Amino acid sequence: MPATRAAFLDYSSLDLGDLDPSALKACFEDLQFYPSTTPEQLPERLRGLNVVISNKIALDAATLQACPDLKLVMVSATGTNNVDLEAARKLGITVCNCQGYGTPSVAQHTLMLLLALATRLPDYQQAIAAGKWQRAKQFCLLDFPIVELEGKTLGLLGHGELGGAVAKLAEAFGMRVLLGQIPGRPDRADRLPLHELLPQVDALTLHCPLNEHTRDMIGAPELALLKPSAFVVNTARGGMINEQALADALRRGHLGGAATDVLSVEPPVDGNPLLADDIPRLIITPHSAWGSVEARQRIIGQLAENATAFFAGQPIRSV
Repeated sequence: MPATRAAFLDYSSLDLGDLDPSALKACFEDLQFYPSTTPEQLPERLRGLNVVISNKIALDAATLQACPDLKLVMVSATGTNNVDLEAARKLGITVCNCQGYGTPSVAQHTLMLLLALATRLPDYQQAIAAGKWQRAKQFCLLDFPIVELEGKTLGLLGHGELGGAVAKLAEAFGMRVLLGQIPGRPDRADRLPLHELLPQVDALTLHCPLNEHTRDMIGAPELALLKPSAFVVNTARGGMINEQALADALRRGHLGGAATDVLSVEPPVDGNPLLADDIPRLIITPHSAWGSVEARQRIIGQLAENATAFFAGQPIRSV
């Protein structure tokens, strides 16, 4: 075990008391776990550290420059936008992230949202809570039309590891899968441009990163190309679907429904157009698609792997 001082600055963002951190602890002589860290607490907690683990705590250039002993930053997520990567490179600090840990969890969540929309699950739950089934004149309640996924077409924007996993699950339900061309990427023969893809699909799911090309990728013109019965599901990043345009489309009845696990600002402390209480057929989950016990335990394992590889002089998952 190397003589290293390390700290996990926001451990409660990962562990709800249901994980085993022993593999990570074994990588360090001294590892401190902080449930969370405020900007005011950050300088003191970073002093003398060789390794920092952070999920969302910002590590900007000035912060990194003030840590002469720091050699490794490990991000307990895939996104590294909380770390100034250019400053880290100039200072000789290795930055590693975690990758692919949430594929089964997010793929499962995506299909769950799609199934909930197709079966009108929230509507039936609300109907039972309101006593409608209890007052029904027959054995069942069929107030809300149910749609089968069998034979329907799913459009995928993003066909990497996660999109591929969603495609396999959709095909298991008998869906036909079409792949869309993501703006800003080289054209591919097996990808349809949005104006060709959108009119053909019965459901659209997003699995690509948010960048200058994909921000507002699905706005009012794109939503208008979808069938009035189509479902839209976003478990990728908020901001790729224009939220006001989506709210307006749902209010007009131009969509069979929409579901999102992500918003453009999280948590939505200042509100969001999709949080209005008059939007029909909308399901929102709180960026929880990635958060299965198994996925979060994989992060612990990958952090331990990243540390071990770094100390062996062969960094992995470096960015």
